[in-house]
Amino acid sequence: MNHRRTKKATVYDFQPTTETMRDDVLSGLARDPKILPSQYLYDERGARLFERICETEEYYPTRTEIAILRQNMDAIVNRIGPRALVVEPGSGSGLKTQLLLDSLKDPAGYVPIDVAKQQLTDFAEQMDRRFPDLNVLPVCADFTNAYELPSCGSEVRKRVAYFPGSTIGNFTPEIAVEMLRHMGELCGEDGGVLIGVDLKKDPRIIEPAYDDAAGVSREFALNYLVRLNRELDADFILEQFGYEAPYNEACDRIEMALVSQCRQVAHIEGVSVTFDTNECIRTEYSYKYSPAEFAALAAQAGLTLIDVWTDPDRLFSVQYLVPQ
Repeated sequence: MNHRRTKKATVYDFQPTTETMRDDVLSGLARDPKILPSQYLYDERGARLFERICETEEYYPTRTEIAILRQNMDAIVNRIGPRALVVEPGSGSGLKTQLLLDSLKDPAGYVPIDVAKQQLTDFAEQMDRRFPDLNVLPVCADFTNAYELPSCGSEVRKRVAYFPGSTIGNFTPEIAVEMLRHMGELCGEDGGVLIGVDLKKDPRIIEPAYDDAAGVSREFALNYLVRLNRELDADFILEQFGYEAPYNEACDRIEMALVSQCRQVAHIEGVSVTFDTNECIRTEYSYKYSPAEFAALAAQAGLTLIDVWTDPDRLFSVQYLVPQ
């Protein structure tokens, strides 16, 4: 394990190796249909592009979730209580987390976990300045794989996993259950999970959020190929791939994909990968749930739904779960 210093905090480094990424990518491209593991969307440029997606007019989840937090923060803080250690897998830029930490009663510490190392380092420095008395313990890791939580070094009455932004929707229901089970185990019997969950609604609202008019979502997806060309000596020709993000009503999910515009062959460290015309490479899912469906999913992971906060239009929800 490597250590990097920020202004105050050590970044605990479990970032995936290039060899791990190569194996994951080649394994996904050998499947039918082809898949690119979504965690590798978030190199430094990918992380910045995702922040731009969150600012587009079409992308309702971010602004709606922030409004829910602001409207219901007193109830959320009372539910969590004092001296909580907040652990955030996939922390990103942390705007919503700052709202939470601003309001919590004497938080014991904050553990942001993110695979984009530079963004995590910059964010940890920002949080050090924003909350000079808070123990910030950043961990660079793919939160879907093994990593260790650092010791807080102060009294912790409760661990709370904070998972905003509907990231849970990026996983198939089977994997989402495993993710939720892991969060429950991480927090322990006295802890909780505060999570953002996107709700079912008219696909005409959902689809533009993942394929915006300005093309930021497309650029975000194509950046995956840019990363493979740079880090894995690949030779993808970006102009020969399109992008689509249709809503599959049968599965209640958005299906984001790169689409080969012609029959072609690309190479990754000397390994040939053939693409047919119009063949899709799945890059990410985004599942949508009703509150009852998500409560049933959480129950499979050993978690009980305690609170659900939504916006007036019921576009999005913030939910609080505890171990059964």
